Amino acid sequence: MIAVRDTPQGAQFAVRVTPRASRTAIAGIYGEGAAAALKIALQAPPVEGKANAALIKFLSDLLGVPRSAVSIRAGEHARGKTVVAAGRCAAEVAALLEQALDATKS
Repeated sequence: MIAVRDTPQGAQFAVRVTPRASRTAIAGIYGEGAAAALKIALQAPPVEGKANAALIKFLSDLLGVPRSAVSIRAGEHARGKTVVAAGRCAAEVAALLEQALDATKS
């Protein structure tokens, strides 16, 4: 499982995006151990911030928070990103991500 930690801004975790996918969905886990990241396939292309906007929308829907509560803290122009979800603690986010990962395995 990916590491989710509490920060003063909210729950922080790593994601690895794959833009221009056939559909937007969780694609698994990228890497191992403490460096593991949630792998997300995005239908949007990586131009003019479209992939980042799609990532924020997808995660806000998944975590049940407004879009304004999800922000990209690092990696705005890279595939590897650090995301912060305000209004949720690390335990809540970890549980929601685990449920979503389990649903993709079924």
